[in-house]
Amino acid sequence: MCQAKYCYRGVTDEKVLPDFCPLRTFREVVRSVKAKYGDEEVNKIYLAAAETEKRSYMPIEGELTPIKPRIRELIDLSKRLGIKKLGVAFCIGLSEEARRVVQILEDHGFTVYSVVCKCGAIDKTELGVPSKLKLRDPSKFEAACNPILQAELLNRAKTEINIIVGLCVGHDMIFSKQSKAPVTTLVVKDRLTGHNPLASLFVSYHQRLLRR
Repeated sequence: MCQAKYCYRGVTDEKVLPDFCPLRTFREVVRSVKAKYGDEEVNKIYLAAAETEKRSYMPIEGELTPIKPRIRELIDLSKRLGIKKLGVAFCIGLSEEARRVVQILEDHGFTVYSVVCKCGAIDKTELGVPSKLKLRDPSKFEAACNPILQAELLNRAKTEINIIVGLCVGHDMIFSKQSKAPVTTLVVKDRLTGHNPLASLFVSYHQRLLRR
């Protein structure tokens, strides 16, 4: 709702800030939260992220221009953190994409552990899903996505960063909650847009799908 984005400009004067701005409504929280960046683990990741961001841009003809895709940023960040073992939790529908991700990461010297969403060979009904919610024949076996097992297997592998490649919405939340290692999302699943969720915000054909 804030058109001016005062925080981006360093403006903290309450006289000009909107009524809903956290710098007015949660001023003490804003101040106190800064101390949490002193946590050793948080600070290590935060500084590595800042350096990664800095080195992902280059001045070109007077304009600050991005020069690296996200997967390269992830590689650079991991190297700055001294990471050796990476985990990839992927959707079976993005197996080829996951294969390429793993290959690139391994080419950069990382040890990579990957786990497909259907691991465990458990029928959806065994996890409390009514048979009528199966995508296909309700009477037949339909493998359930198993984000808790994905996280547990990567936890046992002692991965240091886990990477989501196209897990279903909701399953990605469960995976992130169960993972002991920090989690980053490289690919967001969006079947309709070719895994580019932003397209629906700008494509007129999709606007009717977003209406209440």
